[in-house]
Amino acid sequence: MGVADRLEFRLLGPVEVWRGPDRLAVSGRHQLSVLAALALCPGRAVSVGALVDAVWEGDPPTSARRQVIKLVSRLRGALGEVIATCPGGYLLDAEADQVDVGVFDSSIASARRLSATDPAGAAEAVREALRLWRGPALSGVTPCLTAQATRLAESRLAAVEDGIEWGLAAGGHAALVAELAPLVTEHPLRERLVGQLMLALHRSGRSTEALEVYRRIREQLADDLALEPGAQLQRLHLAILRNDSAAAAPVPQPEASPGGAVPRQLPCAVAGFTGRASQLKELTGLLDREGVVVISAINGTAGVGKTALAVHWSHQVADRFPDGQLYVNLRGFDPGGPPVRPAEAIRGFLDALEVPAQRIPAGLAEQAALYRSQLAGRRMLVVLDNARDAGQVRPLLPGSARCLTVVTSRDRLGGLVVSEGARAVPLDLMTAAEARDLLASRLGPERLAAEPHAVHDLIELSAHLPLALSITAARAALAPALSLAELAKQLHDVRDRLRGLDAGDASVDLGAVFSWSYRTLGAAAARMFRLLALHPGPEISLAAAASLAGTERQHARAALSELTRAQLLTEPGANRFAYHDLLRAYSGETAHHEDNEQTRRAAVHRMLDHYLHTAHAAALLINPPNDRLPLAEPQPGAVVEELADDEQAWQWLTAERPVFPAVAECAAGAGFGCHAWQFAGSVASFCIRAGHWAQMEATQQVAVAAAEHAGDLRGKAWSLRELGRARIRLRRYREARASLCRALELDRRLGDLVGQARSLNNLGIVSYAEGSYPEALEQGNAAYALFRAAGHRAGQAEALNAIGWMRTQLGQHAEALRSCVRALELHRAVGSRHGEADTWDSLGVAHHNLGEHRRAVACYENALALYRKLGSRHPRADTLVRLGDTHQAAGDVRAAHRCWREAVLILDELHHPDADLLRTRLAAPTR
Repeated sequence: MGVADRLEFRLLGPVEVWRGPDRLAVSGRHQLSVLAALALCPGRAVSVGALVDAVWEGDPPTSARRQVIKLVSRLRGALGEVIATCPGGYLLDAEADQVDVGVFDSSIASARRLSATDPAGAAEAVREALRLWRGPALSGVTPCLTAQATRLAESRLAAVEDGIEWGLAAGGHAALVAELAPLVTEHPLRERLVGQLMLALHRSGRSTEALEVYRRIREQLADDLALEPGAQLQRLHLAILRNDSAAAAPVPQPEASPGGAVPRQLPCAVAGFTGRASQLKELTGLLDREGVVVISAINGTAGVGKTALAVHWSHQVADRFPDGQLYVNLRGFDPGGPPVRPAEAIRGFLDALEVPAQRIPAGLAEQAALYRSQLAGRRMLVVLDNARDAGQVRPLLPGSARCLTVVTSRDRLGGLVVSEGARAVPLDLMTAAEARDLLASRLGPERLAAEPHAVHDLIELSAHLPLALSITAARAALAPALSLAELAKQLHDVRDRLRGLDAGDASVDLGAVFSWSYRTLGAAAARMFRLLALHPGPEISLAAAASLAGTERQHARAALSELTRAQLLTEPGANRFAYHDLLRAYSGETAHHEDNEQTRRAAVHRMLDHYLHTAHAAALLINPPNDRLPLAEPQPGAVVEELADDEQAWQWLTAERPVFPAVAECAAGAGFGCHAWQFAGSVASFCIRAGHWAQMEATQQVAVAAAEHAGDLRGKAWSLRELGRARIRLRRYREARASLCRALELDRRLGDLVGQARSLNNLGIVSYAEGSYPEALEQGNAAYALFRAAGHRAGQAEALNAIGWMRTQLGQHAEALRSCVRALELHRAVGSRHGEADTWDSLGVAHHNLGEHRRAVACYENALALYRKLGSRHPRADTLVRLGDTHQAAGDVRAAHRCWREAVLILDELHHPDADLLRTRLAAPTR
C-alpha cells in the first residue's frame, strides 16, 4: 500500500479516518464508536459483544448484534476491506503506527529510552508527541467509551509529567515554571506535578513560592481528603527548607511492574462520603511504612460503614498503586449463603491477573503460592471486604512489602493483629456531628437548618449508623413535601413492630428504618423486595429477578430501579443487583409475614427454571454434542435468556458462575431435587473448560445428595459421573474412581447404555493418569461398544479418539490410525469441530510414531487450522510442539524451531510454565 493509500486512524481528539490528504466520510456516534473500539485494538480481535457494549449503555436493544453487523458493513463501505471477520467478532487489519494512539505510545517509549543519555532531547520528543493531540480523546463517540478516553487522558498527563521531569534534568527550570503553574491549577492534588513546580521554583531562586505551593496542597489534602502529602513530596519540602539542592530531586512517577494485567476492581466510589477523619488519617499513615507487609484491619458492627470507609480511602490513594487494585467481598456474615472460600477468592484474583486456567493448581496452598508469586515485586492494593475471620483472610495476604492490604470485618481479627502485625482500625457509630454532615450531604444544609430538632430525632432513631442514616436520607429526599418532623414521627410509629431485626447490638434497631422505607414503595417494588430474599445471592440478574416476580423484564427493571433509588438495593454491575445482608434478612422476614408458602414456592420454582433452562441452552451452545437433558417445561413467568451463540453462552455462564453452588443448594433445600442435579449437570462442561474444578466438585456434591434424597437414580448417576470428572481435573484419582464406579453401578441398574459408556470413558482417563494403559484401553473399548449399541455417534467419536490415543501409548500405531480415522468421520458427521481438531492431532501422533513424517505434518496442520478458527490457543501450542518434534525427527531442524518459537509465543501469552521448557529445547545445541 502506497503512502497515498495508507489509512490513518485518529483517536486523540475527534475520531477521524484519513487516506493520505483526504478525510473519509465516517459519521454518526454509533459508527464512530465501533470504529474507535476496533482502532483501539489494531490487529486484535474484538468480539461483537464488546462492540455492542461500546455503542449502547445499559440494556442494548434486542437487535443490537444485527445493528453492529450493519455498522461494520457501512464502515467497510467507507474504508474498504480493512475490517476483517474473525471468530466471534472483527479486527482492524492495521499496524499500530496507523493509529495515532500507537504512534503516541511509541514516541513516548522512545523518549523514555532517550532520557537516560539526552534528557533535553527526550523532553523535546515528548513535546512533539503531544502535538498528535487535537482535543479530548475519542470525541464524538458514545459515553460507553468514557473509560478508554479517561485512560488515554491519563497517559497524556503522565507523558507531560515525564517531559517536564526530563526538562528539569536538562536545566530548564525557569521556563518550566510558566508551563507548570496552570497544570497545577488544573490538577491541584497531583503530587508529581506539584513537586515539579516546587523544584522548578526552588531552582529558579524562588524558594519562598515553592514552600507556599507545598502549604497549599497540604491544606487542601487535609481539608478534602484528611490526607498528608506523600513521603516523596514531604522529603522534597524538607530539602527546600534546608536549601539542599542536591536532595531536591524531581518527584518520580511510581513505576508499574513490567508485564501482567493491571486490575482495577474497586467498587464505585462512595457518593457523599463524610466523616471518619481520624480513621482516614490512620489509614494514610500506613502508606509510608516501607519494607514491611502492611495490613489494615477495619472492624465494627454491621452497617457501621466499614466497606464505605475502605472503598472511599482506596479510591483516594489508588494512584499510589500503579500495578492495580484487587477487591473481593468475602461474604463473611451473609445470611444468604456461606462465606467465600479462600480458594474461590484466590481464583478470582488469579483470573483478574489473567493467569490462564491451565496454570492454576488444584490445592489451596499451591494456589496461594502462585497468587503471592504474581504479586511479588508489584505495588498493589488488596481490599478484602466483609471477612469472616482471620483464617479466611490469611491465604489471601500478599507476601510483597510493596503491597498494602485492607481487611474489613465484624470480627476483631485479633489473630491478624497478633500474628501478622495488622494495624487494627476500629470503626464505631458516627458522632452526632458526622451523622449531621452525612444528612447534610444528601439533603442540603438548608433543609436541616429549618428543622434542627427533627434532625436530632432522625439521627437518634437511625442509631448513628451510616447505613440507617443513608436510608433515612433517601426517604427524605424522595418525599420533599414531607417535613423531617413528620418523617421522624413515622419512624417512631413502627419501632415496636420490628425489634426482631437488629445488628446484634441493643442500641442498633434497623428494623424500624427498613420497614419505614419499605412502606413507601409501590406495590410492584415492595413485592420484588420481598421476593429477592428467596434468591441465594450474592447478586441477581435482571432476568432472574423478573423470573422471581413472574413479570416482564421492563416491569422488573422499573421495580428494581425504585428499590435502588430508595437505597434498599445496589447495582454493582449493569443489570446486576445486590443488597446489604441486614436488608436481605429483613426482606426475608417480611416475605414470611406477607406472602404465603404457595406464593414463595412458585417464585422459587420460576427462578430455578430460569437458571436451569438458560444454563442448559448455554451448555449446548458451547458444546453442541452435549447430551440433552429431559427438562420439564418452564413455569409461566420464568424468563429464559435468549443466547445467540457460544460467545453469549460463555459470557452468561461466566457472569453467573459465583451463584452455581448456591442455586443447586437452593433447589435441593426447597425440594426441587431434579432442578438441583440437572442444573449442576448443565454447568459442568463450562466448569471443566474454564478450570473451575473445585466449584464444580462442590456443586456436584449438592446434586448427588439432592438426587439421592429425591430417589432419582438417573440423576444420582449423572451427578456422580460429573463429580468424578471434577476430581479427575483435581488429580484426586482415587476419589474420582470411587465416584465413577458408583455411577457405573447405577447406570447398569438403570440399563442406561450412554451413562455406562460415559462412566467407562472417564474411568479410562483415570486409568491412563495412573499409568494403567491396558486397563484404560479396555475401558475405552467397552465405552465404544456401549455408545454404538445406543446409537450415540458423538460418544462413539470421543471413545474412538480415546482408543486411538491409548493405542499410541501402547505402541499400536497402525491400530491407532484406524480408530482415529473412524473418530474423525463421526466428529465431522455430528459437527464437533473441537473433536475433529483433537482427532487430527491424535492422527499426527500415530503417523509420527510410524515414521510417516510427511503425513504427520499434514495431520498436525489440519488440527492447527481448526484450532486457529476456534481460538483454541493452548491445544494449538501443544500441536505446534508435536509438529516441531516431527520436523526435527525428519531432519528439518529449522522448521522445528519455527514451530517451537510460535508455540513459545502462545505459551507466553498464556503465562504457561511450559514456555520455559521449550526455550531450553530451543537453546540446546543442534546435532
